[in-house]
Amino acid sequence: MDTTRTEHASSPDYSTSTHSSSSQGEAGRQFSPRPEHAEGQVARTIEEQTAKLPSDTFLWAALGSMAASLVLQLSGQQKTSLFIGQWAPSFLLLGLYNKLVKVAGSH
Repeated sequence: MDTTRTEHASSPDYSTSTHSSSSQGEAGRQFSPRPEHAEGQVARTIEEQTAKLPSDTFLWAALGSMAASLVLQLSGQQKTSLFIGQWAPSFLLLGLYNKLVKVAGSH
């Protein structure tokens, strides 16, 4: 048995795949959701306003809440420190959502 033989002979040739030509045509299409999946007026208004904020605003808010939590922890206010420290993941998630809306839109 020849152990130096490679698997390339049995693997499919992806350069001649039919998927490449069909995906190119789909890239130029505009996405239009079904009416029952459309965003409500409140969500659209919030997204329009938050899209005006720079994306790093949410990162700085998260870092600020972590710093405030550290200061409160060192000053002996443990419960308040934990409360403020739990804001950081929420700010990061809001920043991620904001970035997704900016890049992909909310059609």
